[in-house]
Amino acid sequence: MIHYTNCPICASGNIALQLTAKDHTVSQKDFAIWHCSNCTARFTQDVPEQNAIGPYYQSDNYISHSDTKKGIINSLYHLVRRRTLDKKKNLIINEVGMTKGELLDIGCGTGAFLHTMKTAGWGITGLEPDETARKKAAELYSINPQSPEKLFELQPASYHAITMWHVLEHVHELHAYIQQLEKLLTAKGKLFIAVPNYTSKDATIYKEYWAAYDVPRHLYHFSPASMEQLLKTYHLKITSIKPMWYDSFYVSMLSEKCKNGKGNIVKAFFNGFISNLKAVGDKTKCSSLIYVIAKN
Repeated sequence: MIHYTNCPICASGNIALQLTAKDHTVSQKDFAIWHCSNCTARFTQDVPEQNAIGPYYQSDNYISHSDTKKGIINSLYHLVRRRTLDKKKNLIINEVGMTKGELLDIGCGTGAFLHTMKTAGWGITGLEPDETARKKAAELYSINPQSPEKLFELQPASYHAITMWHVLEHVHELHAYIQQLEKLLTAKGKLFIAVPNYTSKDATIYKEYWAAYDVPRHLYHFSPASMEQLLKTYHLKITSIKPMWYDSFYVSMLSEKCKNGKGNIVKAFFNGFISNLKAVGDKTKCSSLIYVIAKN
């Protein structure tokens, strides 16, 4: 069990309990979420150590590992994913300024995004901790991801693009990862980090039932300010922030299920719409954000 006496993002001691959330996916246990007044990050307190957290991912409903289409929420996820995969591909091509290059996807799950980039002509490397997901990637796309430990064995300055789609919030070795990612990027390479945003309206609406807290699997809960502070420590800078408009609807559907035991799709879509409406004038208030990052 990991108990923080200082913020895991900025090391400030100015931290305090913010709220308590339940693990609705696996254990039904409650976990405390603390807030740092210095960098505005939040983090899950008393989380399992890296070698003990595996059982909290063992659920048929954990879509990034199982690729399940069971239930209306997961079916809608797959429907939207076809569109978002192309949008991510185009984002990388536009931001990196190359139609082909070398890409590293960390936490690649069952390999859908890697398959999209490989089909577009990119060289691909995938890292994935879950053995079931790695086998699924091989079965579905003939892609063979490696275990995450390989990250620290990869050659420096090898990748024009590195992606972490809703992965960084899961990483125990947060600072070691960011430091290594900076080394792996080419001089003009770009790092793409997508994470939930607790400063969004849907997070405010659902409070402790907000599904994107996803305790204890989500170790950290980022705000734009805390992400900026983390990156600048390792000579990285945010060049742009992109909203993930679909996430407000998906997270609201999951949050309704957490709150009421079943998904109220009408209410979820309304709350997702309100959240996006609030973010139109300030895209950093979107439910999830993609940070596009370059070397200083």
